[in-house]
Amino acid sequence: MSGDERGSFVNSSGYLLHNLMLFARLLRSTGMDVGTDRTMVLLHALTWIDLNNREEFYNATRTLLVSRREDLILFDVAFEMFWQSPSRKSFRQLVTIAGKLPRLSRSAILPPSLNAQDDRDHPNNHKNPGDAQPPSILESTATYSTRERLRCKDFADLTPEEMQEIKHLIGKFVWQLGDRRTRRYQTGGEARVDMRRTIRRNLGYGGEMMEWAYRRPLFKPRPLVLIADVSGSMDRYTRLLIRFCYSVARGLKQPVEVFVFSTQLTCVTRQLRGRDVDRALAEVGRTVTDWSGGTRIGDAVKTFNYQWGQRVLGHGAVVILISDGWDRGEPDLLHREMARLHRSCYRLIWLNPLLGAASYEPITRGMQAAMPHIDDFLPVHNLASLESLAEHLAQLGGPSAPRRKHA
Repeated sequence: MSGDERGSFVNSSGYLLHNLMLFARLLRSTGMDVGTDRTMVLLHALTWIDLNNREEFYNATRTLLVSRREDLILFDVAFEMFWQSPSRKSFRQLVTIAGKLPRLSRSAILPPSLNAQDDRDHPNNHKNPGDAQPPSILESTATYSTRERLRCKDFADLTPEEMQEIKHLIGKFVWQLGDRRTRRYQTGGEARVDMRRTIRRNLGYGGEMMEWAYRRPLFKPRPLVLIADVSGSMDRYTRLLIRFCYSVARGLKQPVEVFVFSTQLTCVTRQLRGRDVDRALAEVGRTVTDWSGGTRIGDAVKTFNYQWGQRVLGHGAVVILISDGWDRGEPDLLHREMARLHRSCYRLIWLNPLLGAASYEPITRGMQAAMPHIDDFLPVHNLASLESLAEHLAQLGGPSAPRRKHA
């Protein structure tokens, strides 16, 4: 995102701008020297940082609004107070609350050494013992807490504005997939002696073993295969899940093959290689002719096994199948082809958006046929589930859970 785009976002949305004004008023109410000039400099600086990064936002405001060392702890407390939870109050009400907010007592939050040297400069910083607690302004912002709420909100319930925010956050995911041990070795380590290199190195010593050479196994990242359901029953989740596939394909260094299916299987790996995500997704929409159609999971998996399996399932590939399990095909066919796919890959993961509901049970014919051959059955209904998936994939290189045996 360019600097101009960030600046227009702050001014057009209004929420962050109003919250910054309230935050500056809160700091002034504590006795800190936060004038309009400092606030304007901060607004200019925000056009050069990533507003979606809380740490960058914190560092910028702390650097530009704090002028004295003894105010650092006070700023940290005020920052945590102000930016932690959303409010349902209007901004006029928030301005009124901020204007009536009593000055905070520094003795309650600062070390004694700082209180002693600062009390004479700020005689009005202390409250009377009988004063009531100030009205909490913790709930005056809707900036970072909104993102926390979006993490747990189902993709099917997002508003258009929230959808755009989720798309942006999915694009910033960092994906890692566990490595596989190859049959090759590389120089280094101390676990295994490299006899060939050791003998060659000691020829100058008349055959006496004076120096030892070692080697260690060579590890490479595992290939990944994504197979996504774009049928009518998945329509509420399809757009975001295809964007998720694009994010994974662009974020991993190893080969990533992407397929979508409804009544037939379509490979969209080439379409998702573009740098522009919107253009890439539009190209996928033009390529897939059965978008939002019926669901034949067994036929799609069979097509993958016989036409693509030998090409993309080598070197211990991980397969992720994304579907709600609603299937119009034959359960026996799905059971047979899922067993074949399970034998051909390193790990078979099924992502189901319906699994996020507490009352969900995999009782459909499709899920009943596929369940015996699934290694990991995970939800994919919100941002938090994608974060859990990213952690799970990163751990596949280490000691993983045992695979399910074929039924």
